[in-house]
Amino acid sequence: MQPRANITKISLSVLLATLLLFFAALLTACPVLAQKDGIESLKQTGQAFRAVAKKVSPAVVFIKVEKESEVTMPEFPFGDEFFRRFFGAPPMPEHRQKPHKRRAIGQGSGFIISPDGLIMTNNHVVGDADKVTVRLLDGREFTADTIGTDPATDIALIKIDETDLPFLKLGDSDKLEVGDWVLAVGNPFGLSHTLTAGIVSAKGRSGIGLNDYENFIQTDAAINPGNSGGPLVNLDGEVIGINTAIFSRSGGYMGIGFAIPINMAKQIRDQLVKHGKVTRGRLGVYIQDLTRDLADSFGLDKSEGILVAQVIEDSPAEKAGIRRGDVILEIDGDPVGKVADFRNRVALTAPGTKVRLRILRDGKKKTIKVTIGAMEDEKPGKSGTSSISSFGLQLQPLTADLAEKLGYEGEKGVLVAGVDPGSPADEAGIERGDLIQEVNRIAVTTPAQVREALKKSRGGKALLLVRHGQSTRYLAIRGEN
Repeated sequence: MQPRANITKISLSVLLATLLLFFAALLTACPVLAQKDGIESLKQTGQAFRAVAKKVSPAVVFIKVEKESEVTMPEFPFGDEFFRRFFGAPPMPEHRQKPHKRRAIGQGSGFIISPDGLIMTNNHVVGDADKVTVRLLDGREFTADTIGTDPATDIALIKIDETDLPFLKLGDSDKLEVGDWVLAVGNPFGLSHTLTAGIVSAKGRSGIGLNDYENFIQTDAAINPGNSGGPLVNLDGEVIGINTAIFSRSGGYMGIGFAIPINMAKQIRDQLVKHGKVTRGRLGVYIQDLTRDLADSFGLDKSEGILVAQVIEDSPAEKAGIRRGDVILEIDGDPVGKVADFRNRVALTAPGTKVRLRILRDGKKKTIKVTIGAMEDEKPGKSGTSSISSFGLQLQPLTADLAEKLGYEGEKGVLVAGVDPGSPADEAGIERGDLIQEVNRIAVTTPAQVREALKKSRGGKALLLVRHGQSTRYLAIRGEN
């Protein structure tokens, strides 16, 4: 019996040793297997990006714009009476100032949205250009016609005379979630058909100060000058945004880019195609977000909804019975969200449309039906902006938040919220985002001060001290009669 016991012990020892060797081999193989799995996953991601690039690039276009304007240039810098007053230079006879042709050339991106050559891009890319040239991935070039532009949302449609073109499918930007992969395609710095990848960093960004109506998608996909107007696409190759702007203190990419949601762009597209312009809806109220302190002041338990601060006389809101102090909770059954969300929704509602507003008044909820009116031909301005039409300027106060975003911390002045194309401000070189610090050598801190100073300018001419990024310069500007 003894030999059999020894055999059993030996068999168990061999089995145990075999198991130990197996597990040791398995542990050794795990990092290798994990590494292979990781590499395979990266390969799959790369293949997905590659597939999107091949699908999207043929429908992305390079846009070159040209504009010619006539400016009066003195034969030397102090030839103007205005500069003589401030710098002591001798006056120059008027006949010594000669007309001079100036041609400005710019570039950007766009994408084809129909096989017959309809192209979507940014208004600030094509604007009021005299000539728009479109170049495709295959090298073909076309002269484009402008179908319509909407400066308030910075969207434009142009068209080339060609058929059977590759085009992109427009997706649903409302389905985007923070963290989703997105790809930006465009022509940064003139580098044709560049692809960059990132994620959706945030949604519903407003109050940036770029457009009158804002609801930006924020992304960390690299966007640079020249990307404007190009598509932001999902991994299915569907357009979910129009690349429009970046936050930058250097002029280049810093990890924060903004794109117009394609669902907003679709509504603008439909009106531009049909009418060549956009007619916006109007409610006729001044509204503000309901903060916790305001909610407490009104005796409300929650800071949900939008507070009506003022109702405009004879407006759709007044006719429907909306009052100051009402809190708007819902529009057609949907929560109103922030002021910017509600304002955008009303503006994009066709005039004549009847909507149901759920409001809270004196602690009681009620439903009011309102017929949306039409925004008059006046230029809709941003909240808190002031327009100076004779100079082509829209101004707004420099808040602490805007100062931080634009790199103007510690500075004082008035922010340029918009510049009309071809206006005196545009000709002088003033740009949106510039900071006006002085008018006629006097410091200014409010839009009203700028307006008053320009109104008092002798001969309609003024000297502005303007800060652009980290540099300042003096600019002479003459208002239109």
